Amino acid sequence: MQCHPITGFLGAEISGLKISDKISEKQTSFLKNALSKYLVIVLPDQFLTAEQQRGLADVFGAPAINPYARGRGEYPEMTIIVKEVGDTTGVFGGGWHTDLSFLDLPPRGSILSAIEVPPYGGDTMYLSQQAAWSSLPKPLAQLLEGRKVSHVGKPYGVRWAPPVEEQSMKGSTTRNDPDADRERWHPAVLKHPITKKKGLYINPTYAHRIEGFDEDKSTTILQMIYDHCALPEHCLRLRWRNGMVVIWDNYFTQHYAINDYHGFRREMRRVAYQNFNSKGPIDFQT
Repeated sequence: MQCHPITGFLGAEISGLKISDKISEKQTSFLKNALSKYLVIVLPDQFLTAEQQRGLADVFGAPAINPYARGRGEYPEMTIIVKEVGDTTGVFGGGWHTDLSFLDLPPRGSILSAIEVPPYGGDTMYLSQQAAWSSLPKPLAQLLEGRKVSHVGKPYGVRWAPPVEEQSMKGSTTRNDPDADRERWHPAVLKHPITKKKGLYINPTYAHRIEGFDEDKSTTILQMIYDHCALPEHCLRLRWRNGMVVIWDNYFTQHYAINDYHGFRREMRRVAYQNFNSKGPIDFQT
């Protein structure tokens, strides 16, 4: 098993590993170490069954149900992300975001498996929140250190709900939930439990207000941070292939599903996971 870095700050493709029904202790250790170091790991040509993908999630934590895109049947923790040939609306996951950061207990990471991808287009962008923090201008870093940021579920709530015609996966997601508008507060800066590297925990889809600032002032400051995070040096653009599996750290990255494949079908299967024995929304002690 080997890791092949994709960019200078983020991502690695893994060779010499085939996921099966039984994941060995050696494979488990390798995958955990690779994810801690690279934050996004790519496993080509896996073609996992749903059961194998759930078993892979068990390596990293306890599979978590997405309350706004619950899976059906025997796999409620698996979200099927589909855009059909004739669908001209937005795409699920479009825009820079960290999955469900507005929940009291956001998922620790995600595993996405490519079931059907278009011949071109449909890439996913990732960015390193660690790289963004390490190069953040000092005044912004000093402002954020030790503060919290509130997060709200804008696409799923009432106050900021997007127009119906722009909503993706209508009928498969829960919308207009007043509780999604409630502010949840999380640290603006996190420290990785293994590598001890710091990273931002801020994203433009869900972050709302900085502790100690009103909405208007927060919006101005946050926009500067978002622009900094999305610098090309911090990013990775991943081209999908059928059967590919990607695992990412949901606390130290953001991602963006690119909506540039109208006329083609794309189907992905995602399962998120929590830390084992988590005691709170941001818990790195377990």
